[in-house]
Amino acid sequence: MPVVVVESPAKAKKINSYLGKDYTVLASYGHVRDLPPKDGSVLPDEDFSMKWEVASDSKKHIKAIVDALKDDPELILATDPDREGEAISWHLTEALTARKAIKKDTPVSRVVFNAITKAAVTDAMKNPRQVDAPLVEAYLARRALDYLVGFNLSPVLWRKLPGAKSAGRVQSVCLRLIVEREMEIEAFRAREYWTVKALLQSARGQTFEARLTTLAGKKLDKFDLANATQAEMAVQAVNSRDLVIKSVEAKPATRNPSPPFMTSTLQQEASRKFGMGAKQTMSVAQRLYEAGLITYMRTDGIDMAPEAVTGARDAIKAKFGDKYLPDQPRVYKNKAKNAQEAHECIRPTDMAVSTEDAKIADADQRKLYDLIYKRTMASQMAAARLERTVVDISSADEQVVLRANGQVMVFDGFIAIYEEGKDDSVVDDDDKRLPQLAEGEAAKKEKVDPEQHFTQPPPRYTEATLVKRMEELGIGRPSTYASIVTTIQDRGYVEKEKNRLIPQDKGRLVTAFLTNYFRKYVGYDFTADLENQLDEVSAGDADYKAVLGQFWRDFSAAIAETADLRITEVLEKINEVLEPHLFPPTEDGSDPRLCPNCGNGRLSMRTARSGGAFIGCSNYPECRYTRPFGPPDPEAEASAIPPDGKLLGHDEGDEIRIFKGRFGPYAQRGQVTEDNKKPPRQGIPPEWTPEEVSLEEAVKLLELPREIGPHPEDGVTVWANIGRYGPYLKHAESTSHRGGTNANLESIDEVWTVGMNRAVQLLAEKVASRGNRGKAAVPIRELGEHPEAGGPVNIFDGKYGPYVKWEKINATIPDTVDPAELTMAQAVDLIDERAAKSGKKVAKKKAPAKKKPAAKKKTAKK
Repeated sequence: MPVVVVESPAKAKKINSYLGKDYTVLASYGHVRDLPPKDGSVLPDEDFSMKWEVASDSKKHIKAIVDALKDDPELILATDPDREGEAISWHLTEALTARKAIKKDTPVSRVVFNAITKAAVTDAMKNPRQVDAPLVEAYLARRALDYLVGFNLSPVLWRKLPGAKSAGRVQSVCLRLIVEREMEIEAFRAREYWTVKALLQSARGQTFEARLTTLAGKKLDKFDLANATQAEMAVQAVNSRDLVIKSVEAKPATRNPSPPFMTSTLQQEASRKFGMGAKQTMSVAQRLYEAGLITYMRTDGIDMAPEAVTGARDAIKAKFGDKYLPDQPRVYKNKAKNAQEAHECIRPTDMAVSTEDAKIADADQRKLYDLIYKRTMASQMAAARLERTVVDISSADEQVVLRANGQVMVFDGFIAIYEEGKDDSVVDDDDKRLPQLAEGEAAKKEKVDPEQHFTQPPPRYTEATLVKRMEELGIGRPSTYASIVTTIQDRGYVEKEKNRLIPQDKGRLVTAFLTNYFRKYVGYDFTADLENQLDEVSAGDADYKAVLGQFWRDFSAAIAETADLRITEVLEKINEVLEPHLFPPTEDGSDPRLCPNCGNGRLSMRTARSGGAFIGCSNYPECRYTRPFGPPDPEAEASAIPPDGKLLGHDEGDEIRIFKGRFGPYAQRGQVTEDNKKPPRQGIPPEWTPEEVSLEEAVKLLELPREIGPHPEDGVTVWANIGRYGPYLKHAESTSHRGGTNANLESIDEVWTVGMNRAVQLLAEKVASRGNRGKAAVPIRELGEHPEAGGPVNIFDGKYGPYVKWEKINATIPDTVDPAELTMAQAVDLIDERAAKSGKKVAKKKAPAKKKPAAKKKTAKK
């Protein structure tokens, strides 16, 4: 039986069901080799030779393939139809050759299919080819470039910018986009403007809205009404005149559907409509692809196969009728930047299978399939027909003109099933429907109001708009979008808040450093041009080692130029770059970098070991003034805790102050004595805002721990206190005693109110709970017997979330899957994947042994 190798066990199982018992289908579990994460894995001085290493988890998968090839030496590589898939096939060939499983006469072929369906798989088997060398070389070039940048630029960051983690070839450019957008927002100054809107009544008594467009015979520009006074004068001008309908102009318009999805547009639409991140979208799409429901999901292509177009048109006709079907099929021009990813669009493999017919259990998969299905259907439907109307309403002297816009949907067309979302939508007056109006009719004024507006800064990026911008600039490719956006978040350079990407201190500092010392390599045009060169390699039009050589020659020289840089020099340069952000001009014209605490020190940016940044005084340690990284906030500084503590008042003759310490804010009674003895201190609970703590609250904190009294059973003291993990009870001789029993309290207030009866109950419950630790957990759902290996498969709720358990294998259930909807097939996949990672093997259930027929009793001869 020929050995077929794919990436994942789920994919292997599906393909095996199509090919049948004449083939052995195995999974490589992704890449089997990679560059070791250490310096020297790519050697520029040795013609860019690369040292590959087989991952420990991959050794067993390679062994399984080697063993299978002993029975049948024919190898068919059926990995994904893109550059990464081609690279996996190449790695497998190299690794198996090294293991002597592939010999000179071993038949090795490569097959690709755009969908995991029986027709696509069996057709691919009839059209084998060899591994595409240019695609592999494009992969090698990208891998080498990313490695050389990471392993040469990251150490520069570590040495010159304390706290910085690492830099990447494309990730750093993506980060720059986010940081520069944030700086645009901070530099933005809102500008006031006014508009005048009137509620008018037609001759037939119907109301409609119109906006003032001409005043004193002059067409109004956006900022012509700059303040309330000018707006009020405009209102008076409208109110003082009678209005008539000057013109009514109706024009037909059409709206055509969007093309079917490719990777970037799928990620954008899933973000807009479901709030899915790029990584989550691709993970869900991967499962739909492996289930045979959609075509391959990493593509730059928007064209559809002829049979898919026919299927879509048949489905449209059956569901909506002939009028929703255009006379000719819609043809979308492929926008792929390179042939290696110019696959078909992302679409359902069978257009006759609606979301309801697909019967998808997982909620996220169901939503995403429905989105893909509707977009694909809409792309082949008739255009929507509209009628747009523009009405001008004027005074007799034409000194005042108002305009009303509206539109009517004449025929909904593709909008009957799908309409594309918008990233940063605004109210569109054109969508309003107007009443019947005729030229020369009077327009009665019901109300005329001025409206104040302010210009808005550019919006922060979402994952959707960031991917769209990267695509516009030519940065990244379909297989890289999700990992790029995820990496900058994982490194702590960017945080996502309400679906918007906000740069953090680390991200700002790294971007400032790179744009100052390595500006060329975080340049948009340079990165896009390099992507184009790599595309030429994949097309076989360029030599990948020549591309690497040209890049390395300049890049290594830029690295060498930073060798003598001192940290203080780097920080001062970053201070200059970020000065408009960190030290904006003051209202009184004073030096914005003058320390407000000591009056003569100079403020500058400092970095902490944690990688964060802050603003500090040059007179440290004499002056301990600090403020958060970023522009000064007068209100925050007024309530901020100064370096020498915030004095709240006095209690029993002692100063009570709030400090910000190394391990968090705390209250302190008195001062440090001459012998350096620390006075009484107590940490401020996380639920309290340190700047808002009152004298009374601080004194209460400093009275802790509170002694409740002796325990009625053993006489040992029971205490209430606030610790590192919140409010708690302690049953021990003293709070510093390491033994005894601790029990959590529900709220901070209970520390001062809990009585002995309640304390005894909580401590008893804590002791009783310890006795349950050895008891077996109860499953929250029983799925039944493992279909292949036997034994119960159950779902439990664990410390880190729900998981599937079979024998000694525990497999975490992804956040995207509802445990109540998990099927046995999904559970088996999770168990198989977990078993593979841990090196365990799921043994198939043996068939029961056949009973031997009972031996016949010998009869004694008479």
